[in-house]
This record gives sequence, structure tokens and C-alpha cells, in this order.
Amino acid sequence: MTESFAVRALRRTPVVAAALAVVALAGCADMAGIGSHAKLRDATTLGIAADPARATVPSLDSQWWQAFGDSQLNALVDQAVAGNPNLQVARARLVRAQASADIAGAALLPKVGADLNLNRQKFNSNYIYPAPLGGSTQNIGLLQLGASWELDFFGKNRSALDTALGAANAAAADADAARVLLASNVARSYFQWARLNEQVEVAKRTLAQRDETFKLVRDRVSAGLDTRLELRQSEGGLPEARQQIEALNEQIALQQHALDALVGQPNVSASLKPPVLAGVKPMALQANIPADLLGRRADIAAARWRVEAATSDVANAKTQFYPNVNLTAFAGFQSLGFGKLLKSGSEQWGVGPAIHLPIFEGGRLRANLRGKSADLDVAIESYNATVLDAVRDAADQVSSAQSIVRQQAEQRTAQTAAEGAYDIAVQRYRAGLGNYLNVLTAETAVLAQRRLAVDLAARALDTQVGLARALGGGWQPPATATAAAAAPVAATQN
Repeated sequence: MTESFAVRALRRTPVVAAALAVVALAGCADMAGIGSHAKLRDATTLGIAADPARATVPSLDSQWWQAFGDSQLNALVDQAVAGNPNLQVARARLVRAQASADIAGAALLPKVGADLNLNRQKFNSNYIYPAPLGGSTQNIGLLQLGASWELDFFGKNRSALDTALGAANAAAADADAARVLLASNVARSYFQWARLNEQVEVAKRTLAQRDETFKLVRDRVSAGLDTRLELRQSEGGLPEARQQIEALNEQIALQQHALDALVGQPNVSASLKPPVLAGVKPMALQANIPADLLGRRADIAAARWRVEAATSDVANAKTQFYPNVNLTAFAGFQSLGFGKLLKSGSEQWGVGPAIHLPIFEGGRLRANLRGKSADLDVAIESYNATVLDAVRDAADQVSSAQSIVRQQAEQRTAQTAAEGAYDIAVQRYRAGLGNYLNVLTAETAVLAQRRLAVDLAARALDTQVGLARALGGGWQPPATATAAAAAPVAATQN
């Protein structure tokens, strides 16, 4: 009977035959009943893609804080991005993750090494070495070039590389998210500093107002028109106003320290002109949640890349059930005596496959796969939590921005009324038609409205910063990562 071509090929190529044999044995790998069960949330399930108008929200500039028109703020953010230690940590983690990806990628390539060993050795005459070698002292030389290559039949090294690349992309997105968060924190801290400065001016104005009122009461007491009770009431308002100014100055110092820490340069704020809210231009932001919100935020991209990495890690765990096939080869020279090392007859070489097939691991491989599948579930649910938090964050900032506009309109009306009531109360008291209690009541209302006006102005700017951050802070994914990040991960979970 004539042998088939396949049989002849197998006899002539034992490496191929061995590889086919291990592929057949790999069919015994048992991964039944192990897998991921979590599902990714998308824009549709979150309800942020239902309104087509949302897709018209323009993208932010990556340096959105410059829209406030404050050169001091621009310089502070630039210094923070350059020198903040936490941001440097994120960048160092990115470099580490990229190095891990390079290490994983090296496993796909052949490895070549060279050895040179020159030894002088005494051979035991009572062991396996016969005379004249036994009992003699000889020089032994070895000069050899070796190579090995793991044939990635089942994608183990490829999946390990994909895992490392996913981790590197997540680290890159984390660094970008840290940059966006740092810029927003610097801006918010700067505006908080401006708010406190405005509150100090309100307190100083109150102190001056109370000082004038105290002089009026003192004159009326001297004229016998009021009692010492009104004088004491008026006098007590002065130290109270001074205490409020001191308390605000303390908060300003603490706020400056916080800003210095964010920038990474102690005392940097001491050289700056104290900011005022009136000197900051409002930033125009469309108060809508865009349909592509999930693609605008670096923290969501980082969570998505972790899902990608965990998915590849599961694939790698599955390849552990299959054999490893390595091709190894060496060629070189070996001799007794250094002078013969490179002479004819000292040559040696070898080539062949090395195959490792797991047969009984005591459940280790299944347990490892269960663990990696659980890690994937964790990554998916962490992604879902990040997405839900991002949607809530954006919705909160939109609602606050809209509400503050309405609150400011009502507050201005209330402050106008309170100022008018205070003027009337003072005039009536000056004319002897009203008592000092009416003046105190009217002054309390005016002071509350002035403070509220400052707080609402600061909140308006703070909410604009928060909305800019919630909408991604102008982040755009790198072109090399966009396609992979946008691909449905759920399809890879089977």
C-alpha cells in the first residue's frame, strides 16, 4: 500500500508531527463553565443618546481655562501641569506600563544569546572520568551561540502583549485624567481664593458701615435721644466685624497654601495679585450632556482599557491549558585545552523542539481562569460605575449651572430691596422716627445678601469649571487608541 503525502511529510518533518500531536492533545483542555458574566453599559442604556440635539455640544479646547481670561490662572495651571508631584507619579506609571508592554512584546520574537566559558578543572579519578582524564587538571573552553523561539500556536504571548498594551493605554488615559483633574482643581482653588477676597471686602465694608452707625448712635446718646443700650448694641458690632475679617484672612492663607501645593511651588501665590471675581470672564458652555460623553472623558477611557486588558488576560489564562512549543538550537565550540577550542573537531551543534503539555495541574489552571474571569467582571463593573458617576457628574453640573443663573437673578432683586430697606431704616433712625433694632435687622439682611452675591458669583465660576471637567476637559483619545477603545468589548467575553 502506497503511503500518502501527509504520512510521508510527517515522517520527514518530526517537528511538524510533534506540533500536530500536541494540538490534538490540546483538545483535552477543560474550560467548561468558566467565564465572565458582567455586561458593559453604553450610551443608549444610560439614556444620554436619546436626544439628537445633544450631539451638537461643541468639544472643549484642551486648555479650556484660558477662556476665563486670567493670565495668573493660566500661569498657575501651566506650572501645576509641569511640577505637580501627583501628576509626575501618573506619568511615571505610564512609563512603567509601556516598559511592561515592551517586555511582553519581546516574547513574540526569537531569543539569541552567546556564551564563553573558560575554566581550569581538576577531574576526579574515582568518579566517571577514565584515565588519563580522571585525576588530571585540564583547561575547558566553551564558545557557543544559542537561540530559542516559542511558537505562539495558541496566542499565549499575543494575549499577554494585548494585556500589557491595554494596561499601558489605561495608564496613559489615567495620566490625561489626572491632568484634567489637576487643572480643574487649580482653577477651583483660584476662584475660591477670589471668593474669600470678595468676602473680606464685604466684611470691610460692613465694618466701615457699622463704624458710621456707631458714631451716629454716640451722637444721639450725647444729645439725650438714645440710651446706653443702643450705644452698647452698636459698639458690639465693631469687634464682630473685625473678627469676621480675621477669620476670612485665615481662610485666605489656608487657600493659598492649598493652591501652592497644587502648583507644586511653595509660596507661589504670595507673589501674585489677589484675584477678584469681577476680573474673571465667564466661560461659555452649552448646558447639555453630549451623546458622545463616554468618548470625551479620560477616566472612562482608562476604565475601558482596563476591561480590554482584563479580557486579554482571560484569553491568556485559556492558553495556559494548551501546550508550549519551543524551537531551540545551539552551535559553537568546546574542547579540553584552550588551544584546541577553535580547531577542527571542536565543533558542536544541536536543534530540536521542546514541548510542554499540562496534563494534571490539580485544578490550578481552572482556578486561574476563574480568577481572571472574576477580574474581568470587576473591570467591567468598575467601568460601569465610572460611566454612571460621569453621567451623574455631568447632570449635576448642568443642573447647578442652570439653577445658579436663576438664583442670581432673584438674589439681585432681593439685595436691591434689602439695601433700600436699610437706607430707610437709617434715615428713620436719624430722624428719630424709628428705633435702633430696625437698623440692626435691616443691616443683617443687607449683609446676608452681599455675602450671598459673592458666593453665587464664585459658585457660577466653580460650576463652569466643574462642567468643563465633567465634559472631559477637552481630552481626545490618541489616534492609535481610538479604534480599539471604541470597539465593543462584550464581543470578546465569550
